[in-house]
This record gives sequence, C-alpha cells and structure tokens, in this order.
Amino acid sequence: MTTILHPARVVVLLFAGAILAGTLLLMLPLASASGQGAPLMVAFFTAVSAVCVGGLAVVDTGTYWSGFGQASIMVLFQLGGFGMMTAATLLGLMVNRSSRLRTRLIAQTETRSLGMGDIASVARVVLTVSVLLQLVIAGILFVRLRAGYDLAWGEAAWSALFHAVSAFNNAGFSLHADSLTRYASDTLVLLPIMIAIVVGGIGFPVLHDLRHRLRDPRHWSLHTKLTLTGTLFLLVGGFVTVLLFEWNNAATLGALSTPDKLMNSMFISVASRTAGFNTVDYSVLTPETWALHYLLMFIGGGSAGTAGGVKVATVMILVLLVVAEARGQSDTEAFGRRVGMAAQRQAVTVLVLGSVIVALGTVALLRISHFPTDQIIFEVIAAFGSAGLSTGITAQLPASGQLVLALLMFIGRVGTITLATSLVLGKRRMPYRYPEDHPIVG
Repeated sequence: MTTILHPARVVVLLFAGAILAGTLLLMLPLASASGQGAPLMVAFFTAVSAVCVGGLAVVDTGTYWSGFGQASIMVLFQLGGFGMMTAATLLGLMVNRSSRLRTRLIAQTETRSLGMGDIASVARVVLTVSVLLQLVIAGILFVRLRAGYDLAWGEAAWSALFHAVSAFNNAGFSLHADSLTRYASDTLVLLPIMIAIVVGGIGFPVLHDLRHRLRDPRHWSLHTKLTLTGTLFLLVGGFVTVLLFEWNNAATLGALSTPDKLMNSMFISVASRTAGFNTVDYSVLTPETWALHYLLMFIGGGSAGTAGGVKVATVMILVLLVVAEARGQSDTEAFGRRVGMAAQRQAVTVLVLGSVIVALGTVALLRISHFPTDQIIFEVIAAFGSAGLSTGITAQLPASGQLVLALLMFIGRVGTITLATSLVLGKRRMPYRYPEDHPIVG
C-alpha cells in the first residue's frame, strides 16, 4: 500500500533537506575564505538563516565566506524565498502520480492560496517577476556601484547581484559587515533595494491579481485589498514613528540631513518588517523604536511572498473582527465582502500560536544567556519573523542560544505554512453539535 505524505510534511522535509544540503556545502574547505571549512554550528546556523530567509548571522558574510560560500548562501536564500513552491509541486507528482488535487494543494501550501487557482499561472508569475526584477535591480545597483564608488567591474557586478537577490527574497544578507550603513546617504542604492523588498514581500497571489486586474481595483480579491491596505498603513505608520523617535538621536538619524532623515526613516520602515538590512546601528535605537520593531517584525509581510511574520492579511482580518465586534455586527466585513468564519478562526490560531512561540523562545534565551530582556525579545521576534535584524548579540550567544534562534527561524518560516495547510486539509464536518453556552469573556 502506497503511503501519501501530507503536503505540510512535504514542505517541512523540503526545507529540512535544503538546510542539510546547505550545511554540508558550507562546511567544505572551498566555502570559507580561510580554506579550512566552517565549523558545524557556523555552517548549520548560516544554512538555516539562508533557507528560512532569516538574515541573522554569526560570522561576517563578506569576509568569512569565499566566493563559492557566498554564492552557496545566495542560492539557499533564493530557494527559501520562492523556489520551494515549485519543488513541493514536483514532489507531490512523485509521491502521488494520479492525484491532481493533492498536487495543487501541495503548491498551495507554500503560496497560502487556499482556493483552487491556476497553479501553473502562479508559478509563471513567480519565475518571471522574480528573475526580471532581480536582474533589473542588480543592473541599477551595478551602474551606481561602478560609477559612484569606483568598484572594479567584477566586484560591482557581484555586490549588485548579491544584494538584489537578497533584497527581493527579504533575506537580509549583506556582503558588508555594517550591512548598508555605508549607503545611508545614497538614494540611488536604497531606493531600488526598497522596491525589491516591497515587491518580493507583498506576496505572489497579490502580484498575480495585480497582473490581471491592475487597472480594475474594484475586482481585486479581498486578500489583495487587505494586504495592500495593511502594507500601506504599516509603511506610513512605521515611517512617521521612526521619524518621531529618532529625529534627534545623534547615534542614528540625528546627524543626517533632513532629506537623508526622511529616506532612512522610510528605509527602516520598509526593511524592519522582514528584509533585515539596516542603515543605522540598531543597538543604539531608542527603546520606543525597538518596541515599534517588535510589532513590525512580528507582523511581517504578505502571504505567499518572501517575507516572514504572521502576515499582514492575518492581522487585518483580526482588526476587522475586533471592529465588527465593537460595532455589534454579526459579520466581519470589508470592501463589500464578508470574511469567512474559517479565515477568522485560522487568523486567530496563527496569531495565538505565533505569540506563544515568541514567548517560549524569549523564556528559553533568557534562561541560557545573560543579555537584557529587551535585546532578547528583539532577537527572538527577529528570528521568528525572518526579519534578519539584530541588536548585535547573535554571535555572542552560546551554541544552545543559537540553536534556539535556528529553531525559531525554521518554525517561523515553515510553521505558518504547515499550520495553514493543516487547518484547511484537516477541516471536517462533525455529524453532531454540542449545545451552545456562553462563558464570560473579559
């Protein structure tokens, strides 16, 4: 009797297999600049961070790894960003040749598109948008790095490609030890990277919808409208809040000109949700800005994109649920549509479980490390949300602490995928219902 793997398990195995392969690659002497091969913990943590597009690092990517090692890391976060959807579809064909439905569901596990859409069409959008945008962004960065910083042709080309791919996949890996701090006053570098981050993190279902109905917003799906509305609110809100809290902070925005303050505030708002790049030292941000980052990193980006977090649409559904309850409405509505009860329950489940995971991770790191609570919370949420940002303590954590962060990155990337699929595929209609009761709430 042939055993058919659950689609959620297929995705977990694919991610785990990619991490294993990446660890072995990075342990090769060829992968490190010293030629001695990376220790197991360094290779494993880097592979997890790359595949899960977590962005956290325990060594400097630009100096520790050789060209081969850097290329391997880029391939890993490229796979983690969008390649797993195609791989899951192919594996579904292998494990069940005759089940067309299961093949579609496996692909939808990664895309979070829970309807029975055209998977081949979505895959084409993934491939076309990803490759074209990354090449365009890389071309723009190459011209700027070559002309503005007098880099050699090869160095400019490699730096441009690496950062373009990293930005689109919201991976947060940089070839510079200071991330993008050296470009804090260069709009021609920061703006293309911001565009790549937003497009990659908005979600492929949204891009697919916009591709077919760009000039007809009335017929956009509710998911697209919720994601775009929530993203705009978070970007503007983050921008204004960062300006407010960091304007006079001499260690961050205070020393910059007004135009640079505006540009860097927007960059922080864009990158903080999941991209992992930074143009200022995060260890010297004000406590208020740290608190803002807790929220932005936890929410993350759009479903089925390269971003992490519990997703914008999830939070938007919960906001609508609260608004409907406050108004005494029986239905949760937005843009002339009613949000299904199943989607509301899934959103609550994802948010609650995400909060529990962050709380457990915080307690675990507090137990095994000596760093302040606010830094630990920042690190935990950054790992879970695949945000890639750090207050500078990642490399200083003990091996057990780094393993906790690796587990959080894996759960944050794979857990929400498998949970959403399990909730959909595991739903069944019971032949009976218990009598209704009304416990006291609040």
